[in-house]
Amino acid sequence: MFSALRPSLPALLRFARTPSIGRSIVALLAGAILLLLAVNMATFVMIQRTAAFNDQVERSQQVRRAAGNLLLSLVDAETSQRGYLLSGSPEFLVPYNRAEITVPEQMDELERLAAGDPQLEAHVAAMLEAVRDKLAELDRSVALSRTGRTGEAVQMVRSGSGRALMESIRERMATIDEVENERFTVRTRQSELGLTLTLWANALGGMLVLVLAGIMIWLVRRYVAEIQTARDTLDRMNAGLEGQVRDRTAELTRARDRAEAMLREVNHRVGNSLQLVSSFMSLQLRHLADDGARAALKESQARIEAVAHVHRRLYTSDDMSSVAMDEYLEGLIAELGKSLAPGKGSPTLTLEAAPLSVSTDQAVSLGVIVTELVTNAVKYAYGPGQAGEIRIILEPGSKGRAWLTVEDDGPGLGDGKPRGTGLGGRIVSAMASGLRSKVEYDPDHPGVRARLAFDLQP
Repeated sequence: MFSALRPSLPALLRFARTPSIGRSIVALLAGAILLLLAVNMATFVMIQRTAAFNDQVERSQQVRRAAGNLLLSLVDAETSQRGYLLSGSPEFLVPYNRAEITVPEQMDELERLAAGDPQLEAHVAAMLEAVRDKLAELDRSVALSRTGRTGEAVQMVRSGSGRALMESIRERMATIDEVENERFTVRTRQSELGLTLTLWANALGGMLVLVLAGIMIWLVRRYVAEIQTARDTLDRMNAGLEGQVRDRTAELTRARDRAEAMLREVNHRVGNSLQLVSSFMSLQLRHLADDGARAALKESQARIEAVAHVHRRLYTSDDMSSVAMDEYLEGLIAELGKSLAPGKGSPTLTLEAAPLSVSTDQAVSLGVIVTELVTNAVKYAYGPGQAGEIRIILEPGSKGRAWLTVEDDGPGLGDGKPRGTGLGGRIVSAMASGLRSKVEYDPDHPGVRARLAFDLQP
């Protein structure tokens, strides 16, 4: 490009040194350039203001969307609470339990979006305070119903305090919408004014440029060849840059599509895992009738939380099609050790796992089976304060199969049946059935040895 322009520069300098019209036209050319720069600067400022306006609109939409999602979650939780109070069925609490997880996250998101905004912070803070009070009211009524005091819970609902809190939340949300609408109106006026001024400036600049262009047209004729050469060079450069931009845009689009697909898969599988955990909790509740047994549910919930934590780690890995079972079991056993055998005198959990890869569905089933077998061994293999060892072994077999073993050195099965309520045994059987297998107990082992053979999927 510079090589093409170099021959034109001496001719332009010679023309500028000539008297009369030459210098005048050069002055007009410089004025036209300055005018174009001023117009371009005004256009650039308008573009910047438009971009800032779009950012503000997007932020307003995010605030509204976050507040709306929070209100929808509260409505779902309240509907779930009403259904539970009327029916007494724990299945109605699935949306309520989900809201206990999502609502705090949505509150944090709304608070983050309003941070540093003096017009919104007070309204958002008041709304979040009402949300916390509403969650506390829902928790109290559900807790009363769970302990058999449904009448008190219904009376709490009839008192109207929950309805008043929801009205307060809706009023705060309406205030937030009003603030954002007012801002949007002001910003729109400012943007329209700036656009009008920019259009007038461009129109005036365009007219002046046309006048100057008419005066300088004959000068342009002398340098048409050089300008054409420069234009051709610039077109080639632009074509090359446009090609690079298209290629880069295509790469970014493919990367974004892959990331979105992975994110959808993660969300889908995490949802399945949480639904599985919810099903276990519902099944456990059907077998608990007294307060003592319900207190024991807290221990089961701790185990479920340990499994759920491992599931989150599992489904956030880069490889969505397979799982390194040795690494997965290492994390699972560490979580079980913290929740089931935390102190001195407790059984020791040891793991011997060969590096095997399984599908994600197999990993979930195997993790649940290990959790149930280890939990049963911790409870019944050794007496209180009696140390011992519980071994978890994963080893490859023949013909594309593998073996999972959980064993201890305790007193054994006695009558040949595992101890406990039988719920854990049904869960283990169901998970083993999903693997097209079943758990077998070795009668020759002095303690308890449970073994499971399963196929390694390619």
